[in-house]
Amino acid sequence: MFGIFKPYPSPLISGRGIDLDFAMLAGCLALLGLGLVMITSASSEVAAVQSGNPLYHMFRHLVYVVIGLVACGATMLVPIATWQRMGFMMLLGAFGLLVLVLVPGIGREVNGSMRWIGFSFFNVQPSEIAKVFVVIYLAGYLVRRQTEVRESWMGFFKPFIVLLPMAGLLLMEPDFGATVVMMGAAAAMLFLGGVGLFRFSLMVVLAVVAVFVLVQAQPYRMARLITFTDPWSDQFGSGYQLTQALIAFGRGEWLGVGLGNSVQKQFYLPEAHTDFVFSVLAEELGVVGSLVTIALFVFVTVRALYIGLWAEKAKQFFAAYMAFGLAFLWIGQFLINIGVNVGLLPTKGLTLPFLSYGGSSLVICCACVGLLLRIEWESRTHLGSEEHEFNESDFAEETSHGR
Repeated sequence: MFGIFKPYPSPLISGRGIDLDFAMLAGCLALLGLGLVMITSASSEVAAVQSGNPLYHMFRHLVYVVIGLVACGATMLVPIATWQRMGFMMLLGAFGLLVLVLVPGIGREVNGSMRWIGFSFFNVQPSEIAKVFVVIYLAGYLVRRQTEVRESWMGFFKPFIVLLPMAGLLLMEPDFGATVVMMGAAAAMLFLGGVGLFRFSLMVVLAVVAVFVLVQAQPYRMARLITFTDPWSDQFGSGYQLTQALIAFGRGEWLGVGLGNSVQKQFYLPEAHTDFVFSVLAEELGVVGSLVTIALFVFVTVRALYIGLWAEKAKQFFAAYMAFGLAFLWIGQFLINIGVNVGLLPTKGLTLPFLSYGGSSLVICCACVGLLLRIEWESRTHLGSEEHEFNESDFAEETSHGR
């Protein structure tokens, strides 16, 4: 098991010392720092009442940040070829976790959903891990079956033999948001993998029909869909969260009411430090702070897409597809969370990458950063071949950092 951490050259251990994409790292660290500040502010009132310590959630989140940074460093030490070889095992692991979370006594129910596996001091959310494992497996599939994916219907449909059962397990929790993000990232990867426009369009139509059926199947989903179009019609019922979030945006105006001065976090806005942390940010930092935060998200996601493009130009196609998939996971979660907060989408419990309180989401985001930094480094140093054995002689004539 520990063989994957052999002392291969890596962005942390190279002939030039620490050799990272510092622009990507700086953007992600800025989001982590902003998230810590906003969670400290948004959770202080709730933490003071529930635990007697207004900094309770801040300390826990800080522990998750440290674990996340360790996970980021660990993933940077592992060659991308190793992730490629482990793709099928990871897929099986994802299925195993999603089944375990549904087992009574193992899975933990919160607000009517079985989304967490509880341990003594922390909870693990299998859907966060499963989404990344699916991206890694699908990247390997697109490399192995590249011609089949581009030219035949069978190559197009085979991934759904895996994706649809996994989506079913997610819906049993239920976790509709994670299902949409995972399927959306998979669809984008298939499109970039060369699926023809007609087949891709058919997939989009089928996805829209599936979403419509799923919404109709559960009354609470239809209620959310109807309410978000006019939340004030049921201000103290199904529209409560959204109306409180909109009040937070209205109070923030251009420059905000000041850090720590939010009124909505004082038990008006539910889940203020998790799903609706962006609303508290908008109230305290205003339009300017919100736009700066969005700019940071745009920067790191576009940078992730460029990392995939650089890997593709270096003919490291598995790494490229994996980078694209990870970028689309972030983009999906970002768009859904922000859309929910501003009232463009129905209310859905989905964390905001890097900012929301939640150990699993934060640690997985940091691990994804490590993967992207590893992909960028391998594509730049041309050490991404699966057959390549790493040794220090590979760095005798390294090229300069040209990005």
